[in-house]
Amino acid sequence: MRKLFLMGVLSVVFLAGCHLVPGKKCCSVADGWQSLFDGTMNGWKASEREGTFTARDGIIIVKGDRSHLYYVGPIGNADFKNFEFKADVMTEPGSNSGMYFHTEYQETGWPDKGYEIQVNNTHKDVKKTGGLYAVEDVLESPAKDNEWFTQHIIVQGKRIIIKVNGKTTVDWTEPEGFKHERFPGRKLSSGTFALQGHDPKSVVYYKNIMVKVLP
Repeated sequence: MRKLFLMGVLSVVFLAGCHLVPGKKCCSVADGWQSLFDGTMNGWKASEREGTFTARDGIIIVKGDRSHLYYVGPIGNADFKNFEFKADVMTEPGSNSGMYFHTEYQETGWPDKGYEIQVNNTHKDVKKTGGLYAVEDVLESPAKDNEWFTQHIIVQGKRIIIKVNGKTTVDWTEPEGFKHERFPGRKLSSGTFALQGHDPKSVVYYKNIMVKVLP
């Protein structure tokens, strides 16, 4: 009984400490945030070439030929409509990647379904980090290579908000009947998330990959 009592006290102190320390992530479930990455590839499935993605020290390392890593785990049955999604990202110079949402697993090629949020600070592609790719692009990167930054996506109804390090880079509402000329599957619906391995010269790191389901 005494042991159980002490464990209960320690639990209360631990949880209280989460709220007292700025940036502490241990209360993620309590405030609605859930981690999609447990430090392994559990719950994730790569297309084309699995070797492009590796997990080490709590980080997903993206390095290799084109591939996409789809979330296929149990949270939300891997099918999200309204949500907040965020991850800490770091790029090496000249690297390109992206985050997809409302997508679905496909064996080869660039994802046909869903929107892409760009990750590119210094790659030759003029579309930079924080942009809604080929829809509402950002032409000057708000982040730097070799530094961790947080990219945050909020989707509610027809509205898409993208933030980088807390600063809004895109606030766009999908028009009724919207159809993208180049990417017909680029429209709001529901689906899972994916991380992009763009090319063999691109090296990108992801950690603290989180989701909060919204009504």
